[in-house]
Amino acid sequence: MSDIDRMIEEALEGEEQALFRDGLREPGFFSQAFGLLGGPNGWVNQVIMIVQAALFVSGLWAGWRFFEAETALSALHWGLPAAVLVLSSLILKLGMMPELQANRLMRELKRQQLQAALQRKG
Repeated sequence: MSDIDRMIEEALEGEEQALFRDGLREPGFFSQAFGLLGGPNGWVNQVIMIVQAALFVSGLWAGWRFFEAETALSALHWGLPAAVLVLSSLILKLGMMPELQANRLMRELKRQQLQAALQRKG
């Protein structure tokens, strides 16, 4: 914790101090990722995760069939869908990263607002 953070924490009282301490800690990756499944857009992210998982499992199944193929036509028949399904699942998963970054920015903005309020107060 830096000196400015310590000074701000000392200036706060009770509940504000706990909020400030919570705002200092950057949550880990998994807590941020699972945090996407809650809130106002949580249901959308849950649907995306279900579709992504179904695409990935289907891609794995088609990939298995690709490696079992005995002819070139059969390999093409299963290889192309396997590649498309796995890449589609990856694109859906990576599509959630901007929301993760937006949540990080919102957390930092709230922290900055708290610091500005404290400077006005003190």
